[in-house]
Amino acid sequence: MKVDMGNKLNFEIFCKAYIEKLTSMFNDDYFGSIKMLADSLEQTWLTKKTVFICGNGGSAANAMHIANDMHFGIGSCDQNTSYPGLRIEALPTNIGVITCLANDLGYENIYSQQLQVKGEKGDLLIVLSGSGNSPNIVKAIRIAKKLEIKTIAITGFDGGLSKKLADISVHFEINDMQIAEDIQVIVGHICMQWLGEKMRIKRLEEESCKNG
Repeated sequence: MKVDMGNKLNFEIFCKAYIEKLTSMFNDDYFGSIKMLADSLEQTWLTKKTVFICGNGGSAANAMHIANDMHFGIGSCDQNTSYPGLRIEALPTNIGVITCLANDLGYENIYSQQLQVKGEKGDLLIVLSGSGNSPNIVKAIRIAKKLEIKTIAITGFDGGLSKKLADISVHFEINDMQIAEDIQVIVGHICMQWLGEKMRIKRLEEESCKNG
């Protein structure tokens, strides 16, 4: 991000420019792909299959954040109602596994090898990547497709190979890594709250039918 103000950098102007850049990404062009992500998560939830999610660096941290939200937060959005969340695993979580695979097989295999062991047909893989070109992310998508695991890529910049390979692409054309990573969490939170509210309404309707 560049804010041209000569030799003086104004913090308030800088903040507003950052926020405007972020919010400008969420327009009608993106709602369709986010809805497809939400629908895929819902289907995986209802069929009790497993969601795998991964990324590198800030995206790895975001993968763990989103996994937490989908595992617990999604089922506890209402104080009077709770229900099991998604079966979801953030593949960057186990540092012992990550360092073992990186050391013995190469960093490009840290996610694909885990999928080969844990993944099953009908599961869902979500990859988070700024560029979409990280070798371990691309390889995870390729392996997932061989295992008949549905793949979704949330990317920035031009989307890279991940955008081309994934079954569903949630692509934000933004040449800013920090904005791209912000978007990952926002998209995750949108899906979490949407699905949590749908489940809450469903439970209320079920209770109403029982009591009616």
